[in-house]
Amino acid sequence: MDWSPLLISVKIAVVSTVITFILGTIAAKAVVTMKRFKFVIDTIFSLPLVLPPTVVGFFLLILFGKNTAFGSFLYRIGINIVFTWQGAVIAAVVVSFPIMYRTMRGAFEQVDKDLIDMARLFGCGRINIIYKVWIPLSWPVIVSGVTLSFARALGEFGATIMIAGNLPGKTRTMSVAVYTAMQSGDRDLAYRWTAVILIMSACLLLVINYLTEKKYK
Repeated sequence: MDWSPLLISVKIAVVSTVITFILGTIAAKAVVTMKRFKFVIDTIFSLPLVLPPTVVGFFLLILFGKNTAFGSFLYRIGINIVFTWQGAVIAAVVVSFPIMYRTMRGAFEQVDKDLIDMARLFGCGRINIIYKVWIPLSWPVIVSGVTLSFARALGEFGATIMIAGNLPGKTRTMSVAVYTAMQSGDRDLAYRWTAVILIMSACLLLVINYLTEKKYK
């Protein structure tokens, strides 16, 4: 059994989760502090959550394809996104970003503002407030968001196959491997990859449930 889809899936999920965590935290902090047009920006950031993954993949394919100005520019400077694992990372970031963003926004909003004001009175800057106030009070929520985003990226199929394709050893993830096995009539292989995905997903959900239960005890 070729285990490259597992390695590719994990690599894509890890890289995309790191990127999503950074972007989601910045976006959530910005939206929480907004005074105007908050609902518009929130709608835009949350849109990939309700769009079909194939539609997301289609838009990414159009954006990074050689027939568009942006895609053509990237191609001229030697950056090719379509049918690469980097394209799969971008797809995973886009589809998992709303999960991270909404989780981080909830974490920011639930922290008592009086504690933040008190930290400022003691001379804490923004970075210190994040590390000394926000993270200690919200770490179960943060870990849940990171875990959910990782799980979403790990199982992504529609957007990935649209922009990254199905190249063995390069862009074939576990979800794509299940699809390929079924297309070729190899049900045993499809069952094996389905079992791997099921076990990994169940383990991730157990982590989230444990942290959630621990938080509210």
